[in-house]
Amino acid sequence: MKKSYLILLVIALCSSSMFSQDNTESMSTTKNFNELKLNMTNLIGFKWFDVGYERTINEESSFGVGLLTRIGSDRDDSDGLDEYRTFSITPYYRHFFSQKYAQGFFVEGFAMVHSGEDEFYEFDPVDSSDNYRYEKFTDLAIGVSAGAKFVTKRGFIAEIYLGIGRDMLDQSDIEVVGRGGIALGYRF
Repeated sequence: MKKSYLILLVIALCSSSMFSQDNTESMSTTKNFNELKLNMTNLIGFKWFDVGYERTINEESSFGVGLLTRIGSDRDDSDGLDEYRTFSITPYYRHFFSQKYAQGFFVEGFAMVHSGEDEFYEFDPVDSSDNYRYEKFTDLAIGVSAGAKFVTKRGFIAEIYLGIGRDMLDQSDIEVVGRGGIALGYRF
């Protein structure tokens, strides 16, 4: 009885290693891809220009960088979840869990260098007026995201992702940063 389980285990391990070798060999001939993407959620919802570049490393991983900047200079134009951020650059690494080449469900680790302005309220009792003071900041956040990427045969990309990170340098009142949206782009 024990011998039959052992034989089945050996057969299962050998067959799985044969399939993984075939898969690796066929994927190794596939070239790496470049991707350009525009985060439509940030553009429409928050008036941020959020563009990204991503390069596949192999069939299950990629690295990239996102660049976000506020459109317009008026503080009142940037209503949303994070209206005090004015700029960020976000390098990231993604690992995919799918049989398709660098697409499907993924988990991402990111670092975000971001800058903006903190708003401080001050009440002046002498003239009974409300005053707002703004201070610029630059901080570094580390975080994780999860999402899914879909790629058509002609290279059109649609992805959805959501992530959260924590500021590490305590340079602003912001302790937690968000990352996410729906991005459209092209793989070439």
